[in-house]
Order: sequence, then C-alpha cells, then structure tokens
Amino acid sequence: MSASSTTHEVSNQPPPLAGHNRYQRHAALREAVVREGAAWADEEIATHGQTLGDAAWIRRGEDAERNPPKLQTHDRYGNRLDVFDYHPAWHECLAWLKAQGVDTGAWADPRPGAHVRRAALFQLFAEVEPGALCPTTMTYGAVPALAREAALASWLPGLLSREYDPRFIPASQKRGLMMGMGMTEKQGGSDVRANTTRAEPTGEGGWYRLRGHKWFFSAPMCDAFLVTAQAPGGLSCFLLPRFAPDGSRNDIRIQRAKDKCGDRSNAGSEVEFWDALAHRVGEEGRGVPTVIEMATYTRLDCANGSAGTMRAALAQALHHASHRQVFGAPLSKQPLMQNVLADLALEVEGHVALALRLARAFDRQDQQDDGAESVIRRVLTPAAKYWVCKRGAAMAAEAMEVLGGNGYVEDSGMPRLYRQMPLNSIWEGSGNIMCLDVLRALQRTPRAAEVLAAEFAPACGRHAHFDRALAELQRWLAEPAELEAQARALVERLALLAEAALLIRHAPDFVATAFCQSRLGDTWHGAFGCLPRNAACGELIARAWPAA
Repeated sequence: MSASSTTHEVSNQPPPLAGHNRYQRHAALREAVVREGAAWADEEIATHGQTLGDAAWIRRGEDAERNPPKLQTHDRYGNRLDVFDYHPAWHECLAWLKAQGVDTGAWADPRPGAHVRRAALFQLFAEVEPGALCPTTMTYGAVPALAREAALASWLPGLLSREYDPRFIPASQKRGLMMGMGMTEKQGGSDVRANTTRAEPTGEGGWYRLRGHKWFFSAPMCDAFLVTAQAPGGLSCFLLPRFAPDGSRNDIRIQRAKDKCGDRSNAGSEVEFWDALAHRVGEEGRGVPTVIEMATYTRLDCANGSAGTMRAALAQALHHASHRQVFGAPLSKQPLMQNVLADLALEVEGHVALALRLARAFDRQDQQDDGAESVIRRVLTPAAKYWVCKRGAAMAAEAMEVLGGNGYVEDSGMPRLYRQMPLNSIWEGSGNIMCLDVLRALQRTPRAAEVLAAEFAPACGRHAHFDRALAELQRWLAEPAELEAQARALVERLALLAEAALLIRHAPDFVATAFCQSRLGDTWHGAFGCLPRNAACGELIARAWPAA
C-alpha cells in the first residue's frame, strides 16, 4: 500500500495543553497578586501554578468530574447510611486544597495579603477542578460566624487544620473538618424567610431539634452544615453536625442526589431532617444577617471561581489557535480571530483585576481605617458576583467556538467548562438577587457614593469613555431608590467601571484603552470579537499567552 493511500494520519492538531505553569503564564493574575498585597506569596503561588499545570493534575480533575459520587441511602440490611461514595480523585483534590489553606488559611494565618493569596490559588484550582471548590468556599465562609460563638469554639481547630480527613466519623475524632450549607427549600428559593423547617429548643445550651427539608444541600460529605430554620423567635441560623453530641448519627436523611448540569464531581442532594440536633449560631430571629455575612465570602469566591474557569477556557482557545493552521497561517494570526481572542483576553483580565481588588478589601476589613474598604467590600462584592459570573457562559461558548467542532466534543474539556459556568451565577443568589443587593447596599451603606468616587478618582481624566460612563453612573446613584427595574444596567456599569479603573491605573495602556473603548463606549456590541480597529490585538494576545 502506498503512502498516498493512508486513511488516518494526524496533522494540524495542537498538542495537549499540559506541563505549563498556570501562574507564570497569567500576567494579569501575577501582577494583581503583587499589587494587592500578597507579593510575599508570589514564589509559592508560582510553584503551585506549575503543579496544577502538570498532566497528572489535569487527569485528576477530569477523573473527579467523569466519575460523579454515588449515593448510598441504605446498607444491604436496610439500615440507613445517607452517604456518598466518591472517586479517589475527589479526595485528592480536597486534600490539596486543605493542605494549601485554600479553605481557611486566611483565617489561620491572617497576615496582610492572606485573602489575596487565597483568591489566587482559588482561581488557579478552578482551572483544574471547580467542583471541589464548593466545600472549600463554604468552609471559608463559615469560620467568621462560628468564631463569635463560644459554645462552638471546639469546631475551629478542625476547620483551620491543613489536614483533610475523609472519614465518616464524629468531628471530635477527626484531624480536619469541612463545612457545608443548606438554606434553599423548594417553596422558597432565594427567599429564605419562606423556610418552613422548624427548630424546637431542647433546653440544653443552644441545642435545637430540626424537622423539615432542604431542596439543595451542598457537599453532603462535609462534617457539619450551616442551615436556616424557623425557631420560636423567627428565622435563625444553626450548625447541623453529621453526628450528634453523643456520637450517634444525626438524623439527616438524604432523599436523592441532584442530577446537575455541571459541577458533577461535587454531590448535591435533597435532604430531610427528622428531629436532627443543631446548635444555634447567633441570636434567634437573626438568621438572615448571619447568612448574608457568610454569603459575602462565598460570593467573592463565585467571582474567583468564574474568573479561574474563564481563564481555563481562554487558555484552551489560545493554545489551540497558536497551533492550528488555517488558510496558510496560524489561526492566531488571522485578523478576525485575533480580534476574538484579544476580546476574550480582555474579558478575563478585567475580572481577575476586580476579584483580586476585592480580596484586598477582605484583607483590610478589620483594620482601623476610615471604613472605606468595608464599603468597597459591601457594595462591589455582589456587583462582581453578578457581572463576572454572568459573563462566564457567553465567554465559554465563544472559547469553545474557537476550537470548532473539536470544542464541542467532551474530550476537549470545553463542554465541561461550559456546563460549569452557570453555577456561580445561580448559586449564592442569582443575578436579580445580586442586583437588588447592590441597590440595598447603595441605599443603606453610609458614604457608599463617596467611597466609590474616591475609588474611581485616580483613573479619571485619562480615557474619555471612562469619564463619560462614570458621570452617567453618578447621575444614577443620585436616586438609587428609583432604579429597581434598571438594576441590572446599573450594576453592569458599576462593575465595568470598577474593572476599567483598575486597568487604567495598573495595566498596560493598550489593555486599558481597548477595555474602555469596547466596554464603556456607545457602540459596545456585547458579542466577542468586535474590538475597535485601533485595538492592539496582537499585544493583548501575547500578554494573555506568552511563550511557555
């Protein structure tokens, strides 16, 4: 048989994207880490970036996603088990996250920049296996609430531990602990005040018996959960352990596993409580403020996770385009594709800058200053959660299209990223909830408009599009009570201005100019690949994807 009759010869396909340093090739993230106060962690993060770019870790993330947990409700004799069996890769992911303190390291070692370091690692791991970040962020968000409860202090050493202990045994016998949450009920959704689960006091030091259900019960392998229920004094927050104080299994009955669009490595479940024992967190009737405080941390991580997952999609698109030959030249050199790739890179750069800026605000929340960082944290966290997460699905779809038909095939990894994107937009409050929360913050937070003006002031006078957009936002902010129907437009503009201000001040001018012209101009198309003619597409691509 002659060579010309060969039917299968692989050519013009990119090599696997493996063995690269996810951090060193991510200029926007590297610069933000240093800028926002975690320069001391730069070398450590670079080491982790190399680890997470290895083929072994890429395979580990794929294995965790392709082998979802299996619910075991009963044993062979009919005794209730109410546990999930996980693939070993899931446990390896959680062990790594716990060992690096991505859950609670910022609380255990609260040096300046600790939340920024943590946010960077969170984003990097989102490129590998975002499902394992769900219990990671819930554990992160639970610590501040529990730290104020003297009766629950015994939980803190296990939560702050760097050891991962997957055993299904009482918390007092474990080397490390993780925390889940359960707020949503089928009749209420985001309206937790509509919860029907009842909590009756036992008369024994803050313990209650819970009877009811939760429509979504995240990461049921955790050691305890923060849940809401109706106590005699109103909606309250509770710590619900998997094991009762006497060491017996708490009566938490897993009714079914949720068959989710994405996030398949992480078990989601529906549960019922049959007089399960739980300890109150905070005052009776103050469940909503307690939940909102915890959600502030997890909402930050929704933005972090989405930014990291978008970076993974961008990296795949850039890698493919740099190797694929089309019409006699690399795909990445074709003018129209350059516009698309550069636009995708701009999208990620803005989100990374905003997420790390917010992490700095979390670092400074307890400092004795004028309170400006607390205002930034309160107003911009829901805004970032809305905008960063909202852009994820569109961005992933465009990155998938760069790969063409190859991107629509599971082996490429792109469908997995695409399915993951809507989760952070829905979880911890969907888009409308976030926008209403921003309005509430603007109305009720003292000095909100003043602090935002000070945040944006250093960027003024350098880009006309930015100045005009800021003036328009300030007109809106003068009467926020009248803006509910236009809340999405306001929050979009607020988030874009926050990103633009950071890029104007800190990124190369060709980045800031392209961002302001495309996102804040009068002709923004929304679709990717519509950057203006003078956009430095080649430079934007080279910045996002330098040679390995």
